[in-house]
Amino acid sequence: MAETGNRNDPFPAFRFEIDIDGISGGFSECSGIEVQTEVFEYAEGGVNDYVHKLPTRFKQGNITFKRGIVDSAFWTWHAKTVPGKVDLRSGSIKQLDEQGTVVQTWRFERAYPSKVQGPSLNAGQSNVSVESMEICHHGLKVV
Repeated sequence: MAETGNRNDPFPAFRFEIDIDGISGGFSECSGIEVQTEVFEYAEGGVNDYVHKLPTRFKQGNITFKRGIVDSAFWTWHAKTVPGKVDLRSGSIKQLDEQGTVVQTWRFERAYPSKVQGPSLNAGQSNVSVESMEICHHGLKVV
């Protein structure tokens, strides 16, 4: 009888938790978890078979959150930035496994909303009203 080996299955994309200082609730989607290294290309004289690619600066994309409307927290937070009073907040995105155990956590710092979008309303459907918020932040780290 053959032994059953240990499998390393990927984590499900539908199990996650979002925590933003002062905003909670059931989020249905999170996208934009990314960092990127900008590259400077340098063509060295006499070297014709490749171009040097040197890392320069790192940048993070904006993160977008979607959830069913349960309160006006997204709009209230964004409204504070309109007159120039930026309310910086920190938060985390936690990836869970099938048992609900946290397996990966991304932490963002000094975030503020750059875009809030209300739901698409349609009297001919029975969907949940979903709103979205895009945030800018000053760093995304795996903790």
